[in-house]
Formats: sequence, structure tokens, C-alpha cells
Amino acid sequence: MASKIEDYALIGDCETAALVNREGSIDWLCWPDFSSCACFAALLGSEKHGYWKISPAGEGWKSTRKYRDHTLILETTFETDEGSVRLIDFMPIREHNSDVVRIVEGLRGTMNLAMALSLRFDYGRTVPWVTATEDGIRAVAGPGVAVLHCSVPVHGEHLHTEANFTLNEGQRVWFTLTYGESFVPDPEPIDAEQALEDTEQFWTRWICKLQYDGEYRHPVERSLITLKAMTFRPTGGLVAAMTTSLPEAIGGPRNWDYRYCWLRDTTFTLLAMTNAGYFDEAEAWQDWLLRAVAGSPDQVQIMYGLKGERQLVEWEVDWLPGYEDSRPVRIGNAAADQIQLDIYGELLDTFYHAFSGMGRHTEEDFRVLILLLEHLETVWQLPDEGIWETRGGPQQFTYSKMMAWVAFDRAILIAQRLGSEYPIEKWQKLRDTIHDQICRNAFDKEKNSFVQFYGSQQLDASLLLMPIVGFLPASDPRIRGTIEAVERELMPGGLVLRYDTAKVQDGLPPGEGVFLACSFWMVSCLKAIGREPEARTLFDRLLSLSNELGLLSEEYDVGRKRLVGNFPQAFSHISLINAAFDLEGRDGARRRAHNHDPAQVEVKA
Repeated sequence: MASKIEDYALIGDCETAALVNREGSIDWLCWPDFSSCACFAALLGSEKHGYWKISPAGEGWKSTRKYRDHTLILETTFETDEGSVRLIDFMPIREHNSDVVRIVEGLRGTMNLAMALSLRFDYGRTVPWVTATEDGIRAVAGPGVAVLHCSVPVHGEHLHTEANFTLNEGQRVWFTLTYGESFVPDPEPIDAEQALEDTEQFWTRWICKLQYDGEYRHPVERSLITLKAMTFRPTGGLVAAMTTSLPEAIGGPRNWDYRYCWLRDTTFTLLAMTNAGYFDEAEAWQDWLLRAVAGSPDQVQIMYGLKGERQLVEWEVDWLPGYEDSRPVRIGNAAADQIQLDIYGELLDTFYHAFSGMGRHTEEDFRVLILLLEHLETVWQLPDEGIWETRGGPQQFTYSKMMAWVAFDRAILIAQRLGSEYPIEKWQKLRDTIHDQICRNAFDKEKNSFVQFYGSQQLDASLLLMPIVGFLPASDPRIRGTIEAVERELMPGGLVLRYDTAKVQDGLPPGEGVFLACSFWMVSCLKAIGREPEARTLFDRLLSLSNELGLLSEEYDVGRKRLVGNFPQAFSHISLINAAFDLEGRDGARRRAHNHDPAQVEVKA
């Protein structure tokens, strides 16, 4: 049986990543970047699809683990009656190649250990050609080569590589696995101990920039380290998750490839980084954004690859059974071709915050976005697939309309600051028209709440963002009513669903976990309407859902009491950071909304 999702830890080098379970097995590893073929895929199948395990030989042992303070260096301690050892797993910050380093050190007594490496390329399908080297093996599969160097002897056994060794107190052994291209000379071996020292220095120096020392310092720090590891350093793109097809409901079909960059995350990401003091990362993220969306306004996508790739064709991996038989396993994401009107608001909102809060951009940069606004003028009234990328047909989604309002609203603010000739009056009329339409068509008087789309009676957690983006103030009774309605109808077990999949026709069978990012939005909303004690209680509960390493997935299965969905999930950690700043309430905390004149937001019900 597969390990639980919460049993995994993350290691990475800011270009690639791996997941390690409690038993010392690396079950998921992607090279040369997050979106390419995987060397291991045991997480989505079985051991025959590749893994790399180091653990005590035999049975009767137990393990504990933690990250070395302020780093992404994982330490797993194995204990038996006879002794204990520490397994140190990390990936040095990548230079020419990616390396996984595993160091085992004896802590007490004597322990017999076993190493087993089963390399499988192409999502577990391809068995490489393996040859012995002086201190390890060399495995080739098409264009890729993986080279194992180690300080103990290894041997082949049934299409995998094994080692058996004994450690006494104070002894250390090491293993390094390096990926390269098979048609050039093999990568040079690295010094495992020096790599450990360099990696620790990188992370401890990086976290020193954190400008937050509040009550939630530890989870904020861990979330930021996780996000840094999920950032593709050459381009600044932030991947939504490290994995594909971990199910939103175990055994179901809601299994998606999240190894891409979503425009919907842009403003949340920018504000999380800038509020925490990471301006270089925020600038790199926005530079990625502007490169990715360059081109014809009618060809802007909702998501892109880490390098800005646009072709994200979705296909199914039929040789993998999926996590706990959750099928299908998908590579690529067909939602990239959907129409989602909210992305225009995200782009303008991100530009506005970078312009006003970071002093970035010029009038020439803004002129590029004006082309997007001109396109939005012609399409904002169309139905779309919405923020949640439903596959049940387009609707007039309230959130999409609201973000069209945000686009024109932020354009007005930017234009007023630049002081040049722009069609501000036209944008003001469009902004007010959209606002009036939403308040007229998306508010259900019987529920005393805004609803998911025009004419619907269903709720949607994205409505919690209304006060956060400044559509209406938190003091407005319609906002309070919407928050309370979400509490009544979308919070089974006290956590927030995106929407009720049993009632909304979204093109898939019903059933998924509660959405953790939406639950963090509820924290911010409760604080905004004066219910701070309840906001803190919910925040503390959400923190308790992370594993002992502080990592969160996309969703949580309340019935099974398990994390579900892709892991780790950037949106969950970004929302955690922003909610922590909202709870602190300090100046400069997350403000997606600008300070409207109250007269501008008083509209007819």
C-alpha cells in the first residue's frame, strides 16, 4: 500500500524536486525540471515503477524525522534496540546538474542497513541500461543518464541495485545520484560533505531575509522555504505543486497535473513574497509572468510551463495504476485551453501592486496591459469555465465577473498615478457596469448571499475574496451574509469546500476534500468582520493538518482524516502566509484591496 500523502517530505534544488517517505524511500523524482519525465514513480504505482530506499535491514525499527533548522535538509532517525542512525537527505542548489545526496551516520550502537535503488524513467515505464562503475553504477535511458556514486559496495539484483552495510556510532557513509545527458560526458562527482555544508549555508542565509517575527513565525518560515524550493530558479516561475494526479478524492477521477504555473496565483504570490521581504523572488515571479503572457491578448492562457511553455497537452498514463488506484494518471492539463476571465484581473492586480508597492514598471510596461484591457472590453460578458476549471460547460461565474471588475479598477488607479492620457472615463463606466450587474444578478436575497454564478442558488468559496479584492467592504451586510452562508453550507467538519460537487454539475462524479486555501481565506474573512478569536481557532486547526514537517497538500479528507490532492501545494502555503499576516494586522499586511472611497462601493442591492 502506498504511503499516505502526509508521510512525504520534500527536498529540492530550486529546479527539481523529490519526495521522501517516513521509511527512507524516495518515491517521486523529476528531472531535469518539475514538468519533465520522472525517474521514479512509485508514488503513483508500485515499487516496480521505481524508488530509492535506505533503511534498517529487517523489522522492528521506528523512525522520526525533521528538517534541519531553517533549511530544506531532511533528517530521518531510525531507532532499534541495538542502535540508531540518521539519514540526511538533500539536493544541493543546482549548478550544471541536479544531485540527490544521502548521508547515513551512526548515532548509537550498531545497525545493519540496506540500500535499494530501482531507477525507472518515463513515469516508471522505462528500465534503463545499467553498468557498473568503480564506485557505483551508470544508468542510461535514451537522452538521460543517472550516475550513482557511493562509499559502500553495490551490486545488481533483479533489475535494481542493492547495498548492505553496517554502521557503528560515529561512522558515516554517503550516496550521490546525479542526472545528466547521455550524449555528453558524464557529470563530475560531487563531494557529499561539502555539498551538505554549502546547502545548509544557502538556506540559512536565505531565510535570514524574512521580515516577520510574529506568533506564526515557524509555519510562515517553513511555507516560504517550501515555496522557494518550488520556484524554478532560471525563470522565476512558481510551480503549483510538485506532483501530478494525487487524488482530490481517493479512488476517484479528480486527478490533475499541477506541475505548472497558474495566473490565478499571481497576486497572492506577489503579496506573500513582498510582505515577507523577498523582493527578488517577487520581481522574478513577475518577470516570468510578463514573459509568459506576451503576445496576442486573445491568446493569454490560464497556466503555463515553468519556462513559459504554452503547449500543455493532457494525456493519460495507462501503465500506472495511480495513487491508491485513483485513475486516471494525467500528464499535462487540458484546462490550459479554457477561457477564464479572472486572469485579466489577476494580471492587472499584480501589476498594480508591483507598481505601487515595489516601484516597478514604467508607462511603457502599462501600455502592454492596455491591449489586454481592450480585449477584455469585448469578452467580459461571455460565460467561462471559472476559477475552479470546471468541465461541465461555461457559466456566468460571479468570481470571473468580479475579477473583470478588478482589472478595470486597477487600470484606473495605475492610470491616475501615471498622469497620462488614458481612457479613464470609459474604464470607470465599465467598472461600474460590471459592479452593478454582479450585485443585481449574483446576489440571492433568500440566502442573503452572493452565489456561484448568475441564476444559481449554489455557493462558491471564491466569493470569500470579495472583500479581499475590495469589491465590497467587509462591513457591507451582503459580505457578512455571504461569509455566514459559506459557513452554513460549505464547511463540513469546520473546513471550507470550494463548492458542493454533489449539487454543481461540473462534468465529473461528485466528491473531493475540503480546499485548504479556501479555509485560509475564511480565516482572513472572519478577522475582517470582527470575529478574530474564531479566525485564530480556525487558523490553528489548519496548521494542525500539516504533517510534522509543516507541509500541506491541496485538500483534506475530513472523513479519512488525511491530506489529499497534489503535494506540497503552493496555493495552500501562499494562503497560509497571507492569513498569518492578516491575523497580525500590521501595516503592510496583505492588501489586495485598495482604499476605496465608500461612495464608490455603495450600490443597489
